[in-house]
Amino acid sequence: MAMNIEDKKAIVAEVTAQVAKAQTIVVAEYRGITVGDLTQLRKNARTQGVYLRVLKNTLARRAVEGTPFAGLSEQMAGPLIYGMSADPVAPAKVLNDFGRTNDKLVLKAGSYNGKVLDQASVKALATIPSREELLAKLLGVMQAPVSGFARLLAALAEKKQGEAA
Repeated sequence: MAMNIEDKKAIVAEVTAQVAKAQTIVVAEYRGITVGDLTQLRKNARTQGVYLRVLKNTLARRAVEGTPFAGLSEQMAGPLIYGMSADPVAPAKVLNDFGRTNDKLVLKAGSYNGKVLDQASVKALATIPSREELLAKLLGVMQAPVSGFARLLAALAEKKQGEAA
């Protein structure tokens, strides 16, 4: 189905808005993936806050033109699905995790912080804990001394009560 110029402009405008908010863009080849599997991938992406879209590569090139992601244009060939997010790790994590269970999805490239990433770099980015995971770990580390101190105070209070009785 051919798109008219107004449809194309609308798609480019929508994707450009997403690119403006994104810290990372990851592209993967999706040749041979069933509709059911693609629907599951989209559902996973939504829960992680990742904008996921199959685009015509010419429209995607126009959307990234003049942005820090412009270097990714050279990698835009073939049937690609684009994942982008304000969380720098989420698109790589979503697509990499799906690619582990479905060998038809092949990570192709990505872009983070103005640098184009190859397939190995995207996989490495996917192994980094997300912001939420890091904050949870930090909170756990910060709470450990406080909870230990509280247990110590409770033990001292019990000891004092035992001595007073």
